[in-house]
Amino acid sequence: MKRREFSQALVAGSLTLTAGGAAHAQGAPVEGRDYVKLSQPVPVSLPPGKKVEVIEFFWYECRHCNDFEPLLEAWVKRLPADVEFRRVPVGFTARHQIAQKAFYAMEEIGMLDALHSRVFAAIFVQGRQLLSEQAYAQFVAANGGDAKKFSDAFRGFSVNTKANRARQLSDAYKIDGTPAMGIQGRFYTGAGRAGGHAGALRVTDYLIQQVR
Repeated sequence: MKRREFSQALVAGSLTLTAGGAAHAQGAPVEGRDYVKLSQPVPVSLPPGKKVEVIEFFWYECRHCNDFEPLLEAWVKRLPADVEFRRVPVGFTARHQIAQKAFYAMEEIGMLDALHSRVFAAIFVQGRQLLSEQAYAQFVAANGGDAKKFSDAFRGFSVNTKANRARQLSDAYKIDGTPAMGIQGRFYTGAGRAGGHAGALRVTDYLIQQVR
């Protein structure tokens, strides 16, 4: 979902991905069409044994992110050992920042792995409105967590610091829509550029090889 399309999407509902999968399906990915090379590289800090960092920029209320999630999860399971993958929630607006802080609060209380996919299901399958700290706290409690611990984390210094860093990172990558894939602080791609979700992963695989 594009940052500039956010307001319209609240009224119109889901957006349609641009067509063009067939046009992108063959041949090596092309810079400027299938992916962007950053003019100013973003610093990367990797754990020992890792060579390539890959980031998914996402938003829990983005229908395209929800559609992308099953493909992404399967792809992550097949990643080679030298690739470090992580998710970064975007914070384009105050509404995005609620979900952003909820992500880091769930991480802080050790429930992110258990609840990440359930947030998407709550929004897109159950139709829940997770638009506030309280709504997320109730969701956490309904899924076996401690609402008070979640709220304390949501308001805490650590989560605010992580959220600020996430916004700085998405700005540095010049991300203006979700889902998007950032590679090694040098490239980014997404379904709108690569002709679909599968195309975005294909281009990401290509860029991982380019980094190596």
